Amino acid sequence: MVRYKIGVIEGDGVGPEVIRAALKFLDEVDEFEVVRVNAGYEYFKKAGRPIEEEGIETLREMNAVLKGPLTTLPGPETIKSINVMLRQELDLYANVRPFKSFRGISLKDLDFIIVRENTEGLYSGVEGRFKDVALSVRFITKTGCERIVRYAFNLARAEGFRKVTAVHKANILKVGDGFFRQVFLDVAKDFSDIEFDEAYVDAAAYYIVKEPKRFHIIVTLNLYGDILSDLAAGLIGSLGLCGSALIGDSLAVFEPVHGSAPDIAGKGIANPVGSITSLSLMLRYLGTKHRDERMLIASKAIDCAVRDVLEWGRVLTPDLGGSSRTEDITDAILARFRELQKSAV
Repeated sequence: MVRYKIGVIEGDGVGPEVIRAALKFLDEVDEFEVVRVNAGYEYFKKAGRPIEEEGIETLREMNAVLKGPLTTLPGPETIKSINVMLRQELDLYANVRPFKSFRGISLKDLDFIIVRENTEGLYSGVEGRFKDVALSVRFITKTGCERIVRYAFNLARAEGFRKVTAVHKANILKVGDGFFRQVFLDVAKDFSDIEFDEAYVDAAAYYIVKEPKRFHIIVTLNLYGDILSDLAAGLIGSLGLCGSALIGDSLAVFEPVHGSAPDIAGKGIANPVGSITSLSLMLRYLGTKHRDERMLIASKAIDCAVRDVLEWGRVLTPDLGGSSRTEDITDAILARFRELQKSAV
């Protein structure tokens, strides 16, 4: 019996390879109807539109969405970011990016989550040029700040973290970042059980490298969260290891943190762990939202299988210093997942 409808956007570059790897785990759980939606730069080149007709409406009808990376080209003559368009159209305001180290792979011992505001800031895409002056407008609203900060504090409670850190640059950007900072301090009063502090974004980058254990939950604005996430991924060992959740009030989309990597597309060497981890986050979301213990058990088994295979170190893709292929590491994680599922029954 199908219980959940899952939208799938395979995306560009290595997207189809890594998303298909993740979907193998859905087959093991066997409670899903997969609805494929065409979107991305490659689709735009063929169809002249960034997403298929009625695609947004189709996604809204899903219980969750699994998405591959979508190519965004530089330059004003190119199409606007499809990623940003999806986040704004579906109001996916909380970009949740967990970072937890792997023994023998990661450069530092860390365990924190970056909660990135996902619909406002400099990524709003409101830009213009007059003669030799280029302008990019940054929007920061009270509603946007309040809901992302409140989400971060509630996440800390749910995940058992003791502290939330606001990252900003309010000493220089006194109005915009100062507004975000003040909202953070106001909301923090409603969470007396959670510690809170703040850090300038440049200092936060330094401490993520030098003292990552000082962070539990980081909540920050759009651009800062994007940059700090790649820094954290480098310490984890590879962008290919990191998954993420894009959460809205009625829908959530799950995707790997990495880009479309067109230079290795089709070579069969892309790291699928970010997509597999994103799938785990999706199962956990469904399990929590619908009080479905089976989804929660499957999510935990995927996480444990990923950790076991990576820390054993026998099957690693080139980005991790190995020579294994996408299919090799997918099959290794899948085999371990099956073992863990059997033991959980």
